[in-house]
Formats: sequence, C-alpha cells, structure tokens
Amino acid sequence: MFSCTVMAQKASLTKAYNFFYDKDFVKAKETIDLCTQDEKLAQKAQTWLYKANIYFYLANDEYDAKRDNQAYQPLFPDAAEEAFDAFTKAKEMNKNVEGFEMLSPNEGLPKLYALLLVHGVDELIDGKYEIAKRILEKAIISYELVKPPQFPLNGELYYYYAYALEMLSENEKATTYYNKAITDGSTNGNVYLRLIENYKKENNTAKIKEILNAGKKALPNNPTLYVSEIDYCYFIGDKETAHQLMEKLPASVFENADLLVNVANFYILDTNYTKAYDLLKKANQMTPNNFVIFYNLGVCAYYLSEDNFKKANDLDVKGDKSNAMIYKTKSENFLLEAQNCFERVHQTEPKDINVMYTLRSIYARLQSPKYEEIDAKIKAAEQ
Repeated sequence: MFSCTVMAQKASLTKAYNFFYDKDFVKAKETIDLCTQDEKLAQKAQTWLYKANIYFYLANDEYDAKRDNQAYQPLFPDAAEEAFDAFTKAKEMNKNVEGFEMLSPNEGLPKLYALLLVHGVDELIDGKYEIAKRILEKAIISYELVKPPQFPLNGELYYYYAYALEMLSENEKATTYYNKAITDGSTNGNVYLRLIENYKKENNTAKIKEILNAGKKALPNNPTLYVSEIDYCYFIGDKETAHQLMEKLPASVFENADLLVNVANFYILDTNYTKAYDLLKKANQMTPNNFVIFYNLGVCAYYLSEDNFKKANDLDVKGDKSNAMIYKTKSENFLLEAQNCFERVHQTEPKDINVMYTLRSIYARLQSPKYEEIDAKIKAAEQ
C-alpha cells in the first residue's frame, strides 16, 4: 500500500518575491495572496508592498494584452485597484517600507492612474456606476499626487468621474468635476455638453452662455457645440438667432447623423416638417434602421400627409381637380411612409401606446385591414 499526501502550500514572502523577480506575476499573485491571509504576515508592511508591486505589474500585463487584442478578457480586472489599496496599506503601516527592485508606495501610487482609469471606464460602460465612481476616485488621487503628471490625461479622468457622479444623481459634484476637466485641458466636447445640460436643470442661463463661449473658444470647429448653441437659443426663447444659425449649419453637422436628428427636432418644434423631413432622410441614409430616426420621420411624414390633404381639399373646393389629385397622391404617399416608419417603431417598442394610437389613425385613414388588429392591441393595453 502506498499513501500519497498533498502538502498545503505555505505562505512565504521569499517565494512570492522570487516569482516576482522571475516576472511570473500570476504565480507571485497566488503566493502573495496566501501571505496576506496569514495572520502574522498580514501584520507586515512588506507583505502589502510585495502585493502592491505584484498586482501593479500584473495589471500592466493585462493592459498590454488588451491593447494588443481587443477581444482579450482580463483574468484579473481588479489588479490595479488591488495594487492601489495595497500600496496605501503598506504606507499606512510603515511610510519607509521598501523592497529590492520594487516600487515604494510614493513611487507606485502616482503610476496607477492610467490603469485605474481604464478599469473605471470599463465599469462605467457596464452601467456599474457605484463601482466606477469608487475606482475613478482612486485614479484621481493617483493622478493628483505628482504635478504635473507624467502623462497628462487632458480632462478625460475628470470627465468620466463626473459622468459617473451624474448617473448617480450627484449633479452638484459632477458639475465641479466637469469644470475640473476643462481646467485640465479637455478637448472633449461632451464635457461642455454635460455642463450645459446640468446648468439647464438649474435654469442658469448665464452659466450656459459662459460654458458655450468657453467651448467655442477651446473647440472652434466642434459641430456639437454649434448645435448646442441653437438649443440654447431655443431654451431662452431667441428663435430668431436659432433660425439664423440653422440656416448656416457647418458642413461637419451634415456628417453626423445624431446632430442632423437634433437639428431636425428644432424644425419639428417650429412645425417646419419639410425641412425636418429632409434632414432626417439624410440621417437615415447614414444610419439606417435607427429607432429614433424612424420615429421622427414618421411624425414628419404624418403631418406632411395632413398638409397635402388640406391643400388637395382647398383645390377641390376651387374646382381645380387636376392639381388637387397631385396633392392627394402626395398625401397618400406620405401617409404610407408614416405607416412604414411607425410599424418599424412598433416592432421595436411594441408596448408604446402612443405609437399604437398613431398607427390606428393611419390605418383608419388608409382604410387598412390592419385597423382591427391594432385596435384590439390598444384595448388590451388600456385594460
């Protein structure tokens, strides 16, 4: 009979360091994790310094792998934050702690902000705003430890942190950090747009104007800010200036489907459905199958159908039958287009009662057999 025993791996700082020295950071991580769980070793500042360095280089390896292959899924996504916490703990336990060929806390902490930013943004994209906020706060601490920082981020770190705050309804604090992003040299138009939106909530027109002017000065050719100025004019009721700006749209606006939709919405507010329709057609060519574009196109086509129907009736009354028929045909074509748009919207949002009401109205005008089906859906939804 032979007996086999498996010895539990023993916590060893020396072993962890040797793996680190050999640049085998995965095995170093496994070993240092045992050390931090050991009652005696966890009381040593050097244990946490080792962990900080191992996790720091592990995070760098993960970042390099992701940069080389966007499909790469990090095995240790929290490594940068773990490194930050370990450096902080090591420094709290012994501000003079050091290790051979290792970064001290004062050296390591200021080097973490880029890695923390990447991790924080990943969490932000996933909608994990509380986690993103926590990570980005640590990134800011790291970023601000050395001035000027080794690699300036030009406001991006403050922007993403502010956005996380805004998503958590901490709007006042978000405003502070959007402004810090500008001070940090941001060239991101979204920084100015988010600030403008926040000041709109406060009805602070003076601040909106100030941020608009700052944005136009910093980013003179930014089409988003151009459209934002039109929005500001509508906000303060200055439609005359808004219309002047809309008639002089820069070419860059016509290269952006989202901006075309925004400008089209201004024309819809003015009930100028023809101009709105033309812009939405251009936007639809750029980004086909877009829910918002289809909805707005449907609205414009519906009202253009009504306008042409009224013109046809007026001409009928005057006895101009031939021209009346031209407008009746236009009316029907617009109505069929509205039907197509709202049906596609209904496929995406089958429970939107307003879309169903509009479709019922269209089907009634077209005397479509689909009327009964949509009417039944509406009655079921209203119960």
